[in-house]
Amino acid sequence: MKWIDVFNGDADGICALQQLRLQTPQPQARLLTGVKRDITLLDQLSDTSGSRITVLDISLDRNRTALSRLLAQGNHIFYADHHYSGDIPATGSLEAHIDASPLICTSLIIDRLLEGAYRPWAIAGAFGDNLDEVAHKLADTLGLAPEQKQMLKEIGRLLNYNGYGLEVEDLLVHPADLFREVHQYTDPFRFHRDSILLAQLRQGHEDDMAKAVALSPYRVHAGGRIFLLPEAAWTKRVIGVLANRLSRDRPELAHAVLLSRPGDEFLVSVRAPLTTRQGADGLCRQFPTGGGRAAAAGINHLPSQELEPFIAAFSRHFPAPAP
Repeated sequence: MKWIDVFNGDADGICALQQLRLQTPQPQARLLTGVKRDITLLDQLSDTSGSRITVLDISLDRNRTALSRLLAQGNHIFYADHHYSGDIPATGSLEAHIDASPLICTSLIIDRLLEGAYRPWAIAGAFGDNLDEVAHKLADTLGLAPEQKQMLKEIGRLLNYNGYGLEVEDLLVHPADLFREVHQYTDPFRFHRDSILLAQLRQGHEDDMAKAVALSPYRVHAGGRIFLLPEAAWTKRVIGVLANRLSRDRPELAHAVLLSRPGDEFLVSVRAPLTTRQGADGLCRQFPTGGGRAAAAGINHLPSQELEPFIAAFSRHFPAPAP
């Protein structure tokens, strides 16, 4: 029987799979992943049958048609995710672990299933998904020192940073290659110390963010801030991590970061206020290519003529925070 591991190319997807494959190694498994926003990955498994497929950190709702087809073709599927799922197919061929709570991510779902067997990797995944408070609490259960927490935070941030881009060519490292690098290390602290690829990501992140922090808001509302990024290789990589950073700097506000892209349109990344972690998905699903989760969501193709309607919707959706 063939094994196929399908995972989001960000920190959460990589750290979730790392835990599973440390627990149950499958060295011959096919890896199917891509940029963070490439979430309809199951569409690529058109002629697959009789396989065991692991799916991590991509929306079941956005992959529903392909999932139904793969189940009908005799595949057994393990599915873990924290995005909106809609109705989950009821069949013995699908093992689904879906939790869309605002303070959960796929790495934490796997940590729960494995009873904390590889918790440092789950903590790194949580840091990468901007769940700093949860990550710190989990780190305290292990008695980790402040410098160890900082290492796991940097791992999560850098793995997540590498996942952003319009195409895999925009990324510094292909997510499949990055997972293979991660999987050479059982110990994340050794990975932090010794990985050459991680050092490359660290330098790339520093270079890109030095440009990003010089940006000024395009619009400021009582309840949030909107930033416009020019089309450039570095902006494609920083859009998501910049949105996370902005939300941590002003946790009471919502944030939207928009990237100009070919075709007279924008790529949009939205963060709900960290004080509530609610509403990002509701806003983005008002637009045809929008989706995500309550705390963090996005729109893949926002036509330029929809910019002002989006800004108006953003302003309505995120009013001034309560005093």
